[in-house]
Amino acid sequence: MAVFTTGEAVALDLPVARIPTRAVAFVIDVLLQLLLGWLLTMVAVAVLAAVDSDQAWWETAFTVTFVAVLAGYPIVWETLLHGRTPGKAALGLRVVRGDGGPIDLRHALTRGLAAVIIDFWGFGLFGVIGVLTSMCSARARRVGDVLAGTVVVYDRNPIPWPKLAIMPPWLQGWAQQLDLSGLTEDLALPARHYLTRYFELTPETQQQLGQALVTAVCRKIRAVPPPGTPPLHILGAIVSERQRRTLGVPAQPNLMPLEHVSW
Repeated sequence: MAVFTTGEAVALDLPVARIPTRAVAFVIDVLLQLLLGWLLTMVAVAVLAAVDSDQAWWETAFTVTFVAVLAGYPIVWETLLHGRTPGKAALGLRVVRGDGGPIDLRHALTRGLAAVIIDFWGFGLFGVIGVLTSMCSARARRVGDVLAGTVVVYDRNPIPWPKLAIMPPWLQGWAQQLDLSGLTEDLALPARHYLTRYFELTPETQQQLGQALVTAVCRKIRAVPPPGTPPLHILGAIVSERQRRTLGVPAQPNLMPLEHVSW
């Protein structure tokens, strides 16, 4: 399992795919690539023979076929299926970004070209480089994964529900007025960890660590914390509001206006 931190500072535990499973998926894809290469070659031979083409056309056709099968196959499939090829789909694998999100053409193109040049073919010694780099990586990442910023995970395992912060009703109006654009991952993640592990901390640590986080976060977002409010409530309100905005959830009416709250 590996922890993936999303853009809203929510941690997801996803199972990382290791070499044996990825090797089986790779073999399935290679067999399909061979089949695709044979079909394209037969089509090219039939077409070029019918029009009586010269040597240059034959060389161009075979070069295009070779590139399409070797690089185009994984790039197209991973782009269309958001990180899956037929081999990966058969084994329940998917390529995701470093934050657990779906990949796009840029990631698939980087992985595909790296596979042809470095990991498997070209300078890859028929997969030796890809296997060695995966074994040396905590997340079993080959060179293409490192360059693209991706990880291969098990797609069929149920993804646990992310832990979302709860908004204290009496701080809802205050939190909705905050400018959270300055709140970076470096602060959002410790704040979230503080909320999830709050009851595991000693009372002294709850107060000291919480106050330090409130001071750092409020300084970053240029906000004045409500006086007399526990750090747990302030951080919960800020993280909850940040997650709400990131997820695009509409704001709910304030159930308890600030003017009615006694600090």
